[in-house]
Amino acid sequence: MAFFGLIGNDRRMADTTYSARESASAKNARKRRQSHHRGATVADRQGQAWENAERRRQDRNGWWRS
Repeated sequence: MAFFGLIGNDRRMADTTYSARESASAKNARKRRQSHHRGATVADRQGQAWENAERRRQDRNGWWRS
């Protein structure tokens, strides 16, 4: 009846059995942060592409401005 030995000692088991593993809540938080940074990188690249296109647009046909 090893099952009855498991009841009530979940904190002790967590300290020993799962001590080297990342908790589920920490894993989910890490994935959320990574997802946010991935989206920020994409947005940054899109903003840079827009800025480059805008500069090209402003610089083309510049003979009439000078």
